[in-house]
Amino acid sequence: MTGAKKEVAMQARRDHTLKVIKGAKPGVPGRASRRRVVPRQLPASVAPIEDLLERLDREPVEDPAEVDDPAEFEDPAAGDDPASVDGPPQGAGDAGAAKAAGDAPAGRRLLVGLLVAVLAATLAAAGTTGHRWYVHQATDQARQEALAAAKQASVNFVSVSATSVDRDTQRITAGATGDFKEEFVRGQSQVRTAVVENRVDSRGSVLRAGLVSGDRRRAVVLVAVDATVKNVKAPQGRLSHYRIQLDLVRDQDSGRWLVSRLQFVG
Repeated sequence: MTGAKKEVAMQARRDHTLKVIKGAKPGVPGRASRRRVVPRQLPASVAPIEDLLERLDREPVEDPAEVDDPAEFEDPAAGDDPASVDGPPQGAGDAGAAKAAGDAPAGRRLLVGLLVAVLAATLAAAGTTGHRWYVHQATDQARQEALAAAKQASVNFVSVSATSVDRDTQRITAGATGDFKEEFVRGQSQVRTAVVENRVDSRGSVLRAGLVSGDRRRAVVLVAVDATVKNVKAPQGRLSHYRIQLDLVRDQDSGRWLVSRLQFVG
């Protein structure tokens, strides 16, 4: 072996581990430069060293200063983790829970709003129904009271006796109002004279009565009355039949039904 070849062989053994630095950044004052050492195992049979050095010089070599944090790289073993394959991304459950929690108050407000609307509609319907029921009941009661007052007024009008004429006429006046009361008061003295002179004794009873029309303030009633009338010409009495129509109004102060008009019909 020539001296040159020996020198090349010795140099090859010394450079079995090659140090290649490429793309190093300029050094910072006060800070040691970091270098990446890339070991390269040479094959047993090598091409000329010059060719190898030229090829290695063309390969890019990473500078440790430019390498990102290894924690940011995905771990190849993570693909085998069932949780990473089937489960949601980390934080997805918390995000869903947070969204559900955020939507919960809105959902409750909507539910409360619907309940309030339904309750208001129910109360309004109940109020309307209750008012109608009250009006119906009040009107029906007023009609029944007017019917009863008309029956009593009819009996009072045909029931007069010479022995109690003042009391009888006073009872008729107390149950009258308006035009009927004025007319009866004007002729009251004549009625008293005729009853006393003819020794009249009349007693009446209601056969039938019907409401023609009526509300809580006014009513019209028809009453069929029989009366047994005794006088100087018929001391044994004589049966008479009357049909009387009475118009009644309800007194605002006392609430009593009073006769405003009385006439014989039929």
